[in-house]
Amino acid sequence: MNVIEKPWKTIRRHQIKSCEVGAIMICIDILNQEELENLAKRLGKLVGAGDILCMTGDLGAGKTTFTQAFASGLEVEEYVTSPTFTLIQEYDGRLPLYHFDVYRINHVSEMEDIGYEEYFYGEGVCVIEWASLIEEVLPKDRLWMEIKVTGVESRRICFDFTNEYYEGMIKELLAI
Repeated sequence: MNVIEKPWKTIRRHQIKSCEVGAIMICIDILNQEELENLAKRLGKLVGAGDILCMTGDLGAGKTTFTQAFASGLEVEEYVTSPTFTLIQEYDGRLPLYHFDVYRINHVSEMEDIGYEEYFYGEGVCVIEWASLIEEVLPKDRLWMEIKVTGVESRRICFDFTNEYYEGMIKELLAI
């Protein structure tokens, strides 16, 4: 696997790093929860029907916090909670939000029990926490996001995308 690192450049107080690993990865350093929530809300305003956001990161990294703010960007009025024990929660907004948390999934076949294809290929937006656990059933085209803890409040968020559509979305999000 070839990794080509390009120079760091500062954009609006954030550090952006591009790498090639089969595709471009863009990483941004977030200083606190407010910046995390602002970023998530802006992304929620950019997504469209059928979009899939796959999230990974350690426990407590901020995946659910990100999803809550993302839902606000989708104009979801209901309080968003982690569906850890139900696998999925549905919310109404400008587009339906399908929030998956597959942390407790024992086998990827459990996704069939909830009819995952109706969500993945439907008219809403899917946010999937712990997406790497079900990677084999995920659609080919998706936006991948990893949240890494870098300090008490700081995080590094790395976006990896599978097509030009998601690349354009992230570049618009970060104004690059």
